[in-house]
Amino acid sequence: MKAWKAWSKTKRRSIVFLTAAVLVAYLFCLPGNIFKNVSYSTVIEDRNGELLGARIADDGQWRFPPADDVPEKFKAAIIEFEDRWFYWHPGVNPVAIARAAVGNIKAGRVTSGGSTITMQVIRLSRGKERTLWQKIIEATLATRLELRHSKRRILALYAAHAPFGGNVVGLEAASWRYFGRPPEELSWGEAATLAVLPNSPADIHPGRNRDKLLEKRNRLLDNLHKRGKLDSLDLELAKDEPLPSEPVALPRDARHLTERYVKLSPGKRVRTTVDIHLQRQVEEIADQWNDEFSITGINDLATVVIDVKTGDILAYVGNADPDRKRPGSDVDIAGSPRSTGSILKPVLYCSLLQEGEILPNTLLPDVPVNLNGFSPQNFNRQFVGAAPASEALARSLNVPSVHMLRKFGVPRFLDILRKAGLTTLTRSASHYGLSLILGGGEATLLDITSMYAKMSASYQDSGDHTPKKGDWLHGFPLTDKCALWHTFEALKEVNRPDEMDWRLVGSLRKVAWKTGTSYGFRDAWAVGVTADYAVGVWAGNAQGQGVPGLTGARTAGPVMFDIFNALPAKDNENAYASGGWFKEPAPGDYTLMEVCRKSGHLAGPSCETVDTLMLPVKAVRTEPCPYHKTLDGISTFILPPSMEWYYRRQHPEYKPYIPENKEDWAAMEFIYPEGGAVIYIPRQLDGSVAGITFNLAHRSPDRDIFWHLDNEYVGSTRFIHQMRMTPSPGKHTVTVVDDTGNSLSVGFTVEENK
Repeated sequence: MKAWKAWSKTKRRSIVFLTAAVLVAYLFCLPGNIFKNVSYSTVIEDRNGELLGARIADDGQWRFPPADDVPEKFKAAIIEFEDRWFYWHPGVNPVAIARAAVGNIKAGRVTSGGSTITMQVIRLSRGKERTLWQKIIEATLATRLELRHSKRRILALYAAHAPFGGNVVGLEAASWRYFGRPPEELSWGEAATLAVLPNSPADIHPGRNRDKLLEKRNRLLDNLHKRGKLDSLDLELAKDEPLPSEPVALPRDARHLTERYVKLSPGKRVRTTVDIHLQRQVEEIADQWNDEFSITGINDLATVVIDVKTGDILAYVGNADPDRKRPGSDVDIAGSPRSTGSILKPVLYCSLLQEGEILPNTLLPDVPVNLNGFSPQNFNRQFVGAAPASEALARSLNVPSVHMLRKFGVPRFLDILRKAGLTTLTRSASHYGLSLILGGGEATLLDITSMYAKMSASYQDSGDHTPKKGDWLHGFPLTDKCALWHTFEALKEVNRPDEMDWRLVGSLRKVAWKTGTSYGFRDAWAVGVTADYAVGVWAGNAQGQGVPGLTGARTAGPVMFDIFNALPAKDNENAYASGGWFKEPAPGDYTLMEVCRKSGHLAGPSCETVDTLMLPVKAVRTEPCPYHKTLDGISTFILPPSMEWYYRRQHPEYKPYIPENKEDWAAMEFIYPEGGAVIYIPRQLDGSVAGITFNLAHRSPDRDIFWHLDNEYVGSTRFIHQMRMTPSPGKHTVTVVDDTGNSLSVGFTVEENK
């Protein structure tokens, strides 16, 4: 103290400043992330941390991102081999350095560096030449690293960046490349083998100097035995273990999902929600079916399994059997936009129910229609005249679906689909038009399956959201439980590909499912949902070529049911679900109303037979039955002529009624065109005009019908009332008169295709 006071004030200040500068320099001498310039492999794990797949780092090294901890066996082995006093020194071990110096002097060359594990971490992060000056720097930085991190963290950094021979860096990569398993599952012999590799990885590794490697491993095992880390039996078994030979291929489960995350999170460790055991089961099912389909020219298959409660993706097969190299095998079909076919129909049906614009069994027209050049056809090219909405959904009738969309409105439906999670519908409603319900838009299998899963989750939603569930269902537009329940009830009636009835076979799982087939047989869809799972399947060709006979029911459907059969059952105590299926809506989620059994509309005063049904609250908006009328004192069920003409073929019990007073009774109706329609006249290949076929329905087909175009007589028909005409571009009127004097006219506009 006296000496300090004896110094001048300036000298004391200089010493304090210099000391402070040294302390500051010491505090900031170590970068925040000492491995910030290191590139890592992209590592994809399942929900429990099991490796699904990985991709090599940008610098060509297999180097996994650092883990939080090091397994006990490797920890014991590496500390025994590299730094026995690791837990006691401050980053530098003076005794080890002195011992190394003496040994080097005696040998006349450098035989040992005396570096601690902490110093080796610093050296690995800096990549500098091994000189005395660099050793001093490493020692200084090592003490700083000890102040920043725990011993556990320092050991993890070493394990993640130590070289293990060739292009293998880090314990985790080495464990998978040499032994095909994670570090936690290494035996004592395997852990000891990896512990001695970083000491001289260029000279001694499984592919070079195997005798020296075996000797070093066994010596380490003997030392571990002396330290009491393993008993005599473990020692003997460990020494008997063979050394690894060729590098082992890393797991390649969920290959396309791995590639997706390689793009989204390169160089990161990603924990997915996939269940690796279920993933492998689903991949096996997909590969088996893909092999069978490929014989018929259907080369690609994708499937997704989603947990309804959480929205977690449990299995993701972007494309089956990618090892069977073919054009398109690398395409992630599950994440690629494809024409939707009929797969959106349940959403439209549910939307109309929710808004009270139809009831579950409302009769919908199923007759030929032309809407400004758009002429939808049913898959079998037949018409039934009128079909209950639920049956039209179960049978996937196209014409009734177009009528539903026309009633609901394309803009409203497009808004519903976007809120439901379809991310690929980016164009305007006018671009898609009414064809949207028949495959005029594109969506991904992942988005479609998620949407179906949300329908199930929404039905079971109690309203008491956890944060994750709240995110899963946030903004989902289909919330009316009664509408959702009726949708599921209709979808469970879809004919199964195995033609088995779930009611008759107790082991069959009830599934609400829907198929879809795009134009030209290019895309086959099947998506099913229960109270627990949603499964989506797509089949076709990634390059887009169609295959005759490719349909959702025949291809995607069987795959979907095989996957459902492989899914584990869940104990579901939800108020809206039991045994994997949906219970009826709870009181308060519906209103009871009387419905006409024949028409499916709200019962009117003339309806003879009615049923009391659970209906969505907004069902009161729908119109009463328009088809039952009291005529001549009798309750009579009468359809419009166009619907009646086709309906009678399917329903022989239907009796057309001809009242005495015909003032309010329509004897005939134009099937095509509708009033005010704009018609485009096609031209043949030779340039000639093809003409237009006008179609009329008459309650008494045997009547003679006389046709006039703009007051000029054209011809007559009987039984089949069709007339081909070639009107010029512009506005026209066609008038028909039957042989009893009934007349009917329709106005339309003709525009010529150019």
